[in-house]
Amino acid sequence: MIVQPSDGWAVLISSITWATVSVAVGWAATRWSPDRLSRTGPVTTLRRWERNGQFWQRTLRVRAWKDRVPEAGGLFRQGGSMRHVGSLTREGIEGFRRDTIRAERVHWSILASTPIHLVWCRPAIAAGMVAFGVLFNAPFIVVQRYNRGRLDRMLARGHR
Repeated sequence: MIVQPSDGWAVLISSITWATVSVAVGWAATRWSPDRLSRTGPVTTLRRWERNGQFWQRTLRVRAWKDRVPEAGGLFRQGGSMRHVGSLTREGIEGFRRDTIRAERVHWSILASTPIHLVWCRPAIAAGMVAFGVLFNAPFIVVQRYNRGRLDRMLARGHR
């Protein structure tokens, strides 16, 4: 801890930081090129054990709750909400797939900002901020990975 505010101030500063980082990363992500989003990277690539997203349904029953998590991607995206694929053409599915990569990268980026809280939070508060970061971002990451697995299966079947 570099700065030593009271716990109340530390939580307030952290809350403002979470909100600012979330909005900034969400806004910046809308400027990422479609080419950048056409490929997954080392973090966003689905692993074999995920079985194209089916792991998330079997272990966490993601279909039962995925539509209940708030969706803010439409705040900055011209396409609006990510609740539904929209067009079931190959182009529509590929576009939605790019959006899942964008959303997952946004949540990983927000989570990656967690260490900044160590600047002003004592260890117990910092641990709470880590827990908050994981609890806030993990469900969104899981939903994107699940959806992308489903979309990949559709594309592999040659969906037209």
